[in-house]
Amino acid sequence: MKFLSSKQLGFLCLGLFTLTILLGNWVVSNVGLVCQPNGPCLILVWPGIMAPSGVLLAGFALVLRDALQNLLGKRWTIVAIVAGAILSAFLAPSEIVLGSTLAFFFSELADFLVYTPLREKHLTLAIILSGLVGSVLDSLIFLSLAFGSLDFVVGQVIGKFWMSLLGGIVIYMWRARQDRLLLMRVAR
Repeated sequence: MKFLSSKQLGFLCLGLFTLTILLGNWVVSNVGLVCQPNGPCLILVWPGIMAPSGVLLAGFALVLRDALQNLLGKRWTIVAIVAGAILSAFLAPSEIVLGSTLAFFFSELADFLVYTPLREKHLTLAIILSGLVGSVLDSLIFLSLAFGSLDFVVGQVIGKFWMSLLGGIVIYMWRARQDRLLLMRVAR
C-alpha cells in the first residue's frame, strides 16, 4: 500500500483546513440540535453544556493548522492563516462576518505562536496547549463580536479542546506507528 508523501499530506491538510472554514461558517447558522432566532445553532459538548455547532470544525482547524506547519512549514502556515481569514470574511453570513473573520485570524495566529516553540520537544503537548490557547481566544472573539454574548464560552472551549485532544492522540499514535515501522525496517 502506497502512502502519501509529507508534501502531499501537507496539501491534503491545507485542503481540509480550507474546508473547515467553508463548513464552519455555514454549520454555525444552519445545523444543530437547537437553532436560536438571530443566534447560533447549538450542539451538546458536555452533559448540560451547549455550544455553537461550528465549534468542532473550529477545533479541527486548529489541529489541521498544526499539521500543516509540520508538513509544509511556517511560510505555508502563515499564508493559510491569512487566506483563511480572507475566505472567512467572504463566506461568513453577514451577521457573524466580523466575529468569524477576526476570531479565525487571531486564534490561528495564537495557535501558531504557542505551537511553534513547543513542537520540537513536545509535539503532543504542543498540539493540545496551542489548541487550548487558540480555542479560548477564538471563543471570546467570536461570541462577543458575532452574537454579543459570552453565554456559550465554556461550551466553545470544551468543544474545541475535544478536537485538540483528539488531534494530539492521533498524532501520538501515528508517530508511535512510524517509530515501530522504522524499527522493523532496521531489524531486517
